[in-house]
Amino acid sequence: MAQVTLKGNPVPLEGNLPKIGDKAPDFKIAKQDLGDLSLGDLTGKVKILVAVPSLDTSVCAIETKKFNEKAATEKEITTIIVSGDLPFAMKRFCSTEGINSENLITGSQFRDFSFSKNYGTHIAAGPLAGLSARAVFVLDKSDVVRYVELVPEIGNEPNYETILAEAKKLV
Repeated sequence: MAQVTLKGNPVPLEGNLPKIGDKAPDFKIAKQDLGDLSLGDLTGKVKILVAVPSLDTSVCAIETKKFNEKAATEKEITTIIVSGDLPFAMKRFCSTEGINSENLITGSQFRDFSFSKNYGTHIAAGPLAGLSARAVFVLDKSDVVRYVELVPEIGNEPNYETILAEAKKLV
């Protein structure tokens, strides 16, 4: 079980991060249209899985916009932003921010916490309990984990350039 911080205060996480070389765990998230999406729906694609607490925070908003700018233009890579937001809020956010890409999907775990629990990012206690810590996973076309970044401080952004470089290697 990993731990991160929020403004320097320890935040315990539930579950275990997958390791590089592991088969990625399955998950189920709700898309903007309320339909379900699972890892199996994306088999055969290189994937960047981005876990964030909520798009309604400045860092999560910035991160989603940057992934839209940097990764969503890569036609061979699908980026999935997973948060605790309701699909309606995600849709409004994407509309307001001009995010409308086939290669960037937003998904909510409001009905099912399998993503954050299976990927070891589920916040177990504290003011953000039930949400996900900030993390990024790059999966190859066979759903094998090829890169893992758990951001140590929830208020910080991930390493976009390294993430994108790792994903591009798999195309």
